[in-house]
Amino acid sequence: MYFLISILIGYAFGYIHGSQLVGKYKKIDIKNSGVKNAGASNTTILLGWKYGILVALIDIFKGTLAILIMLYILNENSITGDTQILLVYVTAMTVILGHNFPITMKFNGGKGTASLVGILLAIDWKIALIGIAILFIFTFATDYLVIGVLMMYISFLVTTYYFFGEEPTMIVVLLSVLSVVKHLENYKRIITKEERKLSSMFQKRVKE
Repeated sequence: MYFLISILIGYAFGYIHGSQLVGKYKKIDIKNSGVKNAGASNTTILLGWKYGILVALIDIFKGTLAILIMLYILNENSITGDTQILLVYVTAMTVILGHNFPITMKFNGGKGTASLVGILLAIDWKIALIGIAILFIFTFATDYLVIGVLMMYISFLVTTYYFFGEEPTMIVVLLSVLSVVKHLENYKRIITKEERKLSSMFQKRVKE
């Protein structure tokens, strides 16, 4: 029963898209404009950094809130230890799946980076601190967000194994593979030097 609850909570929060809410307010289809990604980075390109930050905060908060609600339910029902950790990671997985494959976007959503940050914050502050620090270090060192995201997933993988063991780690492996697949086009554009750099997103936005 709790396994099903974790899936439902995760997906229900996951498919709430910050870019879709902002897009409706600004009357622009963010998913199909700019670099065609339903996330904070594309929102920044299209509408400027203020709206990009708003989208990021919505997507971060939904990940945090989903995990906290699941933790509350589990604690209230005395579900602790390894079972609790595993169910929390299942919730995390379905938040990302909900974000990437939302029913409201015909199962073609974003890439889940901001949601992962929110998830890390709710799971464990140590994992979050390490992961977010690595995200910033590699993003600013390379000027490519996608490189920072890749390194954050690797950090999440290592720290999950260190703190929680094999079963939650397998979930992170699946999420990491999904992230790599979702970012394949970005990696290709980096190789061909066509990927938009982070610094350029804050200089001007694409005019549609």
